[in-house]
Amino acid sequence: MSAAQALDALAEPEARAALTRCCGASRWVAGMLARRPFGDDAALHRCAREVWATMTRDDILEAFEHHPRIGANLDALRKKFSATASLSIREQAGAIGASEAELERLRDGNLAYEARYGHIFIVSAAGKTAAQIADLLEARMANPAEDELRIAAAEQAKITHARLETIAT
Repeated sequence: MSAAQALDALAEPEARAALTRCCGASRWVAGMLARRPFGDDAALHRCAREVWATMTRDDILEAFEHHPRIGANLDALRKKFSATASLSIREQAGAIGASEAELERLRDGNLAYEARYGHIFIVSAAGKTAAQIADLLEARMANPAEDELRIAAAEQAKITHARLETIAT
């Protein structure tokens, strides 16, 4: 069964929960629910892109709030983000196996990033090591705030699309 078929088959409360695990922006979830049924994965992903394109800054920041900080304590991640814990752990696998120094670099980088931009660092972490993530974080610190929000929103979209694919599993 495809992700679209699985999502189409869910009752509204379960579909809402599944979509919220993919992206925590409530307006995005509502927009996606309004477009059901999707029929196939191409339509699902097209709708996800179209709805995401309508998000305001506040919507984008709401989506970011549903992410744990990369490199944060795993026990705290599991408690605070239990609905997306398995997704986050899989997505952040490169950070999980990191050395203590790499984790400290990520933590310190995240603190500096949040102080500069007012939101957490968002990156599609799949397949990236902790060092690669820290390098990206440090490189993005030079971006103007408007550019960085756009970049982070694009990373959120990548994460959302990857998570949509997990609905059928």
